[in-house]
Amino acid sequence: MYKLKGLNRIVVTTAILSSMVAIRSVNADSIELKPISNEPNSPTTNSPTNSYQASAEILKHTYETQLYTLSAFKEGHYGLRMYRQTLDKKYEAAIWSDMARVASRLNSFSAEINTPEEILIYSEKRLSGYREQKDERSVRRYTTTIHHPEYLYLAVDLLGSMARANEYGLKHREDEKLRQVLRRYDFKEYVTSPEMVKAWAAQLANQVYWLRQLEEQDVVKEFTDTFKATYPDSQDKALSTQQFGNKVYGMTHIIFADSQYYQVPVRENDHQWIYDYFRQNIDTILLRAKEDIIAEVGISFLLAGLDDDPVVEKTRHAIQNAINLERGMIPSATGGFGLSYGEHRNLLAIMLLDWQSTNKAPVFGKHNSVFNDIPFGLEAKLP
Repeated sequence: MYKLKGLNRIVVTTAILSSMVAIRSVNADSIELKPISNEPNSPTTNSPTNSYQASAEILKHTYETQLYTLSAFKEGHYGLRMYRQTLDKKYEAAIWSDMARVASRLNSFSAEINTPEEILIYSEKRLSGYREQKDERSVRRYTTTIHHPEYLYLAVDLLGSMARANEYGLKHREDEKLRQVLRRYDFKEYVTSPEMVKAWAAQLANQVYWLRQLEEQDVVKEFTDTFKATYPDSQDKALSTQQFGNKVYGMTHIIFADSQYYQVPVRENDHQWIYDYFRQNIDTILLRAKEDIIAEVGISFLLAGLDDDPVVEKTRHAIQNAINLERGMIPSATGGFGLSYGEHRNLLAIMLLDWQSTNKAPVFGKHNSVFNDIPFGLEAKLP
């Protein structure tokens, strides 16, 4: 087994929590990484291999030997999903980083950013980050969201943090105050806007399921109907590469959101229109979509227990061939090998190539070792 060296005590994250500092230390000697086999069957050149699992191990080695150099968001994103796949305790420290990040954000929102004026100032500052960007996605997001600047605070930041705490079996100590903020706004306005769908398809898919999870608004049907009307299949050839990707990305996130992000299986017939589309258009998707979207298409089938569907094999083959074996990762569409920027893409590849199972985890009261030290501001959610 590989072990992280020279880090007997690692400060996993420092989160500023309403002028309190939460620091979690872990014994790095307990964090073990599976070795990459040096047997002849392991891939050593940029050529296909019969073992998808061996390819996944290459990517895992790259990220798990450097996991705690990433931001709390990226570290938590990786660790939480791998924990839900494996229930391996070595990912618990990364999950604590994610809890601390969530607590920090909700502490800030409950104490400092919750009036309409404060929300507008916060949102306009967030929106300004898109102003100077010239790529199609950023331009579309800026020109659309300028009419709904509060969306960046409400849906992207506040709602996502509340939903994550809820998934953990936790809530913020000012949960009711934060819910009152959500209730000031009608999310139907966002999810029934074709322009918002064109700018934020995957994010809106997440958000409508988060609202349902929190038992606030239920606008899943309204979003789905708007999505279908915005992206009729007959118009696929007219879509730009970015908009085609946005369409497929939105569809995969409907599946992911329904699975509670890899926690429970989904039923194919609940989303038959999506699975039918993927089967009919998989060759086009392989040609036009980026690797992270291709991996998500394959994972959508795995979440429905459709491991033997030809789509899974096609996506696995494409993703395996995209791995640069010298660098131990899948590069970006422009050939970049940034560890942080590539985390999402390479994590999805690991999950596709070496799928384990869905697990409703971690949950307070069930996976106790994860919750030995709950970050300030979070508390157990009542049944």
